Amino acid sequence: MGFIIAIILIKYKPVYKVSISGEEVGYIENKESFEKNIKDNIVNNETKTVETVDLKTNPEYELKLVDRTLKTNEEEIAQNIQEDITVTYKYYEIALNNKIINCTNTIEEAEEVVDAVKEENKELDLNIVEKYTNNSQDIDTSEIETTKNEAKIKISEEIEKEKKEKEEEERINNMPSINGIKLACIPVNGTISSRYGVSSRIRSSNHTGLDIAAPQGTEIKSITDGIITCASYNGSYGNLVKIDHGNGIETWYGHTSKMLVTVGQNVKAGEVIALVGSTGNSTGPHLHLEIRINGEHVNPQQYLYK
Repeated sequence: MGFIIAIILIKYKPVYKVSISGEEVGYIENKESFEKNIKDNIVNNETKTVETVDLKTNPEYELKLVDRTLKTNEEEIAQNIQEDITVTYKYYEIALNNKIINCTNTIEEAEEVVDAVKEENKELDLNIVEKYTNNSQDIDTSEIETTKNEAKIKISEEIEKEKKEKEEEERINNMPSINGIKLACIPVNGTISSRYGVSSRIRSSNHTGLDIAAPQGTEIKSITDGIITCASYNGSYGNLVKIDHGNGIETWYGHTSKMLVTVGQNVKAGEVIALVGSTGNSTGPHLHLEIRINGEHVNPQQYLYK
């Protein structure tokens, strides 16, 4: 009997046939070694915190005697198993006022980052949120010291951003209204070169608007939301843009070098509508601004450039 077994083992060798979902995927030599390799290496990124590893279907092993010339394919089978695995990663987001600042692999790292940041500003509203994902690429973490520095920089930027947003909100709130239409910005930064109501040798009547001198090509912005009613050359006004803001309020922007809007277009407060120029009856680059209420021009300085 021993002689027969020896003869068999000369020609044949014991291996394990591996099947997944009833489908044969290949052969391995050592089941115990193979399973250990899968367990140790199936999750490639060891820097991430693995919460669970779920295999859709467990591999089935069957001991077989096969011809010694048959080659096993452990690597190919391992790849098949890896494709059949769902890995759930756990990580921690650090948030300032509900805005994500950074993330870490462990709760201990998150607490360390929060403590480091709060050393400089104890009043910060920082939260740690436990998160889960099946995609390790969702977790963008760095070495803990790098994470601390990044968090400090991002928080400083966020604080500065919030400060500017509050200042802008306060500025807009302090802007005047015309017939219930809230103004949001001045149309152009520049120097007043001719005021409303003055007479001049280049005009046949008193000035119906306000002239603001600015370099050629300076952006001109809509003072609030509205609809473009004119964007064309108009005699002494040169290239003229008119905007209807509702409630009988209309603004005119004259002498522009280039008009960037078309009739019927909706524009938002602060949107660039034209560029400063010197078209029409003009002595140099400037914006001629008119504000009209129910068709009658009024002094823009009652509302802007005070």
